[in-house]
Amino acid sequence: MQADDYDPLAAARLREKIGNVEAGIPPQCYARTGAANPCYVCHTTPRGNNRADDAELQERYDFSPLRRRNPWTNAFVDRRAAIAKVSDAEILAWARADNYAPLRASTARLADYRGWKPDIDLQQGFDGQGFARDGSQWRAFRYKPFPSAFWPTNGSTDEVMIRLPAALRTDARGRESREVYRANLAIVEALIATPADIADAAIDRVIESIDERAAGLDLDGDGQLGVATHLRGLPARFAGSASGKPRRGVYPQNTEFLHTVRYLDPAQPDYAAQRLKELRYSIKAIEIDDVSIATHYQDGAREKLTGDRPHYSGNALTGQSNDYGWTLSGYIEDAQGRLRLQTREEQLYCMGCHSNLGITVDQTFSLARKLPGANGWGLQTLAGQRDAPQHGKTRGEYAEYFERAGGGDDYRANGEMLRRLETFTATTSLREMLLPSAQRALALNKAYREVVLEQSYKLGRDAVLVPLDQLVHRQLDKGDPAPKAADKRYDDAQLWLDWPR
Repeated sequence: MQADDYDPLAAARLREKIGNVEAGIPPQCYARTGAANPCYVCHTTPRGNNRADDAELQERYDFSPLRRRNPWTNAFVDRRAAIAKVSDAEILAWARADNYAPLRASTARLADYRGWKPDIDLQQGFDGQGFARDGSQWRAFRYKPFPSAFWPTNGSTDEVMIRLPAALRTDARGRESREVYRANLAIVEALIATPADIADAAIDRVIESIDERAAGLDLDGDGQLGVATHLRGLPARFAGSASGKPRRGVYPQNTEFLHTVRYLDPAQPDYAAQRLKELRYSIKAIEIDDVSIATHYQDGAREKLTGDRPHYSGNALTGQSNDYGWTLSGYIEDAQGRLRLQTREEQLYCMGCHSNLGITVDQTFSLARKLPGANGWGLQTLAGQRDAPQHGKTRGEYAEYFERAGGGDDYRANGEMLRRLETFTATTSLREMLLPSAQRALALNKAYREVVLEQSYKLGRDAVLVPLDQLVHRQLDKGDPAPKAADKRYDDAQLWLDWPR
């Protein structure tokens, strides 16, 4: 695959008519839930800076008239014959091809492109601390996957990387400092991953060993500068040359995230294939104050009451921006498997979950679920992970989900997971639980590639093995029952986890 064979911006440059103006409402919201309730994992009561109070969405299909007909019709397409025609060897060859390096080479030559250009060399990989070896300052971290769309058993593997702004990577003299960077990453992790009901002074997080003398900051609160393995109490400032005060539940301005979504390769320890389905990028372009945050949540609630839809600024080339300072963009495969910039409608798909959603912390998911300490830095893996409970609970988060949702995915369509639930315990390895069988993995790859060949992302991106007619609504009418009975509503979901000490 030659880097000069294609223009990765061609589809995004086209003036398009957006057919699904509410693409931020995902396919899962049309599930026929009955007595089950997978909705609680996203829709919950306000906590911390997130003032979205959307738990009532567990009890009703609260869609505008435009959205009562399900636009995600790929859920109903029968692709079993097409899947059967693809050999295992063919789909493995597809999944093991590199479609990222050509994208990076092509975008590097686009002098007039003002959007985000892929600036990390994935082939060079990451060191033992999770830092990109190419010097780009991206750092990979490990996290407990959010239930359940991003479990490998449901179609994809993924990895997430974070990069703090330059001011948080330099010492007081403006020189690049790895120790200052590590200290500030520990502070940002504490801002996002500490449950909102824990006071600033009561914060006590396990962190990687950090030389406080090089960082110029007493992280463990013992009154002296040594080597810290805990962050105790919220520091009054960041380490190094950065100005501004750390704010609970808020990322510093110009914090970036990079999210790879990959095919499944059973030959890899965590099934992470070489080929990317998507490459998602976000940046906290503006850090807004607490009053503005609260106002935007109030505005979102009013929009909901009046039947208005969310509005986002930007376009396909610059990315979409929400009211909370985040700009999102992403690349997805073209019909030949080459990564291309997503169209505006395709980008809208990501905005709903990263704007006014009750469960998020500053509109994000993963860092709040990072494994504590040094073990949480590095490429994503399920190795060694067990089912930690959500904050304040004793029962494992996944065990609770399996019972409340009635299965291993939001549609209850994953038969392999349904069988595994019978033997799931608190000591079960998440790698053994969430990685699909090799047969299922290849079938999921084949099903998703049909969507790629059709370029039908506007109709849904799930890898659907069997049509979901009996599990998903095609049309919602006024007489349709609520998603579940009121006694199945749960207002206790949160991203934060209580990790074992």
